[in-house]
Amino acid sequence: MSTANPDNRTAIITGATSGLGYETALKLAATGWRVILTGRNDQKGQQALTLIKKQLPEATIEYQHLDLSSLESVKTFASQINEQQQTLDLLINNAGVMSPPQRKLTVDGFELQLGTNYLGHFALTALLLPLLRQAPAPRVVNVSSIAHRHGRIQLDDPNWERRYRPFPAYAQSKLAMLIFAQELQRRSAANHWGLLSTAAHPGIAETPLFSSGPGDQGVLNRLTQWALPFISQSAAAGAEPILLAALSDQASPGGYYGPQGFREIKGPAGVAVISKNARDPVTAARLWELSEQLTGIKWPDDSDPS
Repeated sequence: MSTANPDNRTAIITGATSGLGYETALKLAATGWRVILTGRNDQKGQQALTLIKKQLPEATIEYQHLDLSSLESVKTFASQINEQQQTLDLLINNAGVMSPPQRKLTVDGFELQLGTNYLGHFALTALLLPLLRQAPAPRVVNVSSIAHRHGRIQLDDPNWERRYRPFPAYAQSKLAMLIFAQELQRRSAANHWGLLSTAAHPGIAETPLFSSGPGDQGVLNRLTQWALPFISQSAAAGAEPILLAALSDQASPGGYYGPQGFREIKGPAGVAVISKNARDPVTAARLWELSEQLTGIKWPDDSDPS
């Protein structure tokens, strides 16, 4: 991984008030990046900011409010960033929620995990694309999950209106994030956007997503919580694949990175396996079209028709 001075390049990290996002922000700030933390809980955001500044007094870092479950919040944040910034070098789409036991909807009427984990990031990336294109070597990192292996894109019922199941809905949202990374790279190449689009997953990392996400689901969930310290790694270790995807000179277009241990659960960061259900370009194109329809946000098409 390159550790060269980034010359005050700017990174935005969603869901950076704790867990993977916080650890990623801490490492970027320590290596000289200007970092914009985002989150939906402003109190936690200020606490994270204070904690990083305490460890890194010289860090160039700030916090801004962003709720990925609200398209209005996404648009407001993107508008502010477009006014404040001339360029954006790195966008890390990390924020997420996991397996609420009962089906919940965002303010826009999307199933909560689809809306927060995927559609909010789809919209945010589109709205920040002009700033990214102004950077000399812009990069977008989507945080997926090993759960994507169990996911299926329900193009006919993406919001789980017929029969909600918590974990399959979560797996769909994380599969969508990996597909998004792949399709974003294809469209960047076709439209000459100049982006490097990558994805990463943390394996199983001890973060607030695990401790507060699934809710009370009986004996199985209690056993999972008991076993977590034995099968997981720290949030700092879980952030390493994200940092590899964000910083490494060896990161490839559309590359996917994760832990190298047994079934990619934990271990040193390296190349991760992209499952078959994430590699279908037809599904990717249909998901992109559906996402534009659901969010009402149209990406530019700069491809040469000739």
